[in-house]
Amino acid sequence: MGKKVLVVGGGGRCHAIVDAISRSEQVEKIFCAPGNAGIAAQATCVPIKDTDVEGLLAFAKSESIDLTVVGPESSLAAGIADVFRANGLRIFGHCQAAARIETSKEFAKEIMLKYGVPTAQYTAFDSYEQAVEFVAGRPFPAVLKYDGLAAGKGVVIAQDLDEAKEALKDMLLDDRFGKGRVVIEDYLEGPEFSFMCFVNGHDVYPMPLAQDHKRAFDGDKGPNTGGMGAYSPLPFITAEDEAFALENVLQRTADAMVAEGKPLTGVLYGGLMKTAQGVKVIEFNCRFGDPETAAILPLLESDAYDIFSAIADGVKPASAPKWSGESILGIVLASKGYPGSYAKGAEIKFAEGFDARVYHMGTAMKDGQLVTSGGRVMMVVCTGKDVIEARAKANAAADKVLCDNLFHRKDIGWQAGK
Repeated sequence: MGKKVLVVGGGGRCHAIVDAISRSEQVEKIFCAPGNAGIAAQATCVPIKDTDVEGLLAFAKSESIDLTVVGPESSLAAGIADVFRANGLRIFGHCQAAARIETSKEFAKEIMLKYGVPTAQYTAFDSYEQAVEFVAGRPFPAVLKYDGLAAGKGVVIAQDLDEAKEALKDMLLDDRFGKGRVVIEDYLEGPEFSFMCFVNGHDVYPMPLAQDHKRAFDGDKGPNTGGMGAYSPLPFITAEDEAFALENVLQRTADAMVAEGKPLTGVLYGGLMKTAQGVKVIEFNCRFGDPETAAILPLLESDAYDIFSAIADGVKPASAPKWSGESILGIVLASKGYPGSYAKGAEIKFAEGFDARVYHMGTAMKDGQLVTSGGRVMMVVCTGKDVIEARAKANAAADKVLCDNLFHRKDIGWQAGK
């Protein structure tokens, strides 16, 4: 009898997870809650919110789900892993206490400084007046971070005091993201990159490195977004950089969380920067990154069910995850106007000759037609002998997505050359 898997979430990251699990010969049935129009081609979508822990628990029990895999941080923050395990259900994802590595910037900083994980110096405040006084007495730019989940919008790099005051007012006076504290960090410079690992207590299994592109437009111009594309491998990261990051950042943090009594059992995402002083941590996430996951999981040659299952059970996988050596690049197609206001409901078609993996982010079916339903709509992903070839293929594919209300960057992976 084949296995039944429940994937929790509904964006592009979850589509990539569903796609990876669908390649396992052990898996007979995949459910996704809530899923999206693209995921529906590979899984049965269930209309349950990713934070409705009791609803998800009841569904997993009623369907005799063998394994649940959690996509978004909001589910982990809501304690889904704790509740499922307390009910004897197998789940891939960190407990609520371990998820604090993402859900509290201050907690993450405390761990890093206590255990010698390289990162920027910081000070935390819950007083607006004290925070303004502190920022006014230090050099700009200043990095201001809301100490909690803010859907990727809780970080401001203030160029002057006026900008800092406005951001601090948002975070501490107007409670834009909720009641919380603010972490103020030293500004670091250098290229950023993402280093994700499967983590099971002390055991750390690295994934290929990737780089996300946050700015909306070519040339890294325009407003910050949730990510406009990603690629792997990275030309600016040496083998020595990668080995240093694995040992001194990911492994050291995994060991620290065990020592703190909050062992990690899922994915640890290191948002890192290569500075003139070496690799340093910008942030940690407690789950797969979005959009990087769509540019990494297609390279997985091992059985995804085996990996997720072993970590859910707290045991070592039969063998370390194996990855294809191919280059890969994904381009996000977003609704015009994103990350500001944008229209929904634009019809999407694919021209003849379209050839790419597609991971849906914000799509829906309306009257039998695929339409846009979000800011980031889908990601087209292609592999190649190098990043330049993968980019050429992905751009050609993106141009064959026919929709009047979409735009995309054409220079994803520009650091690999033209």
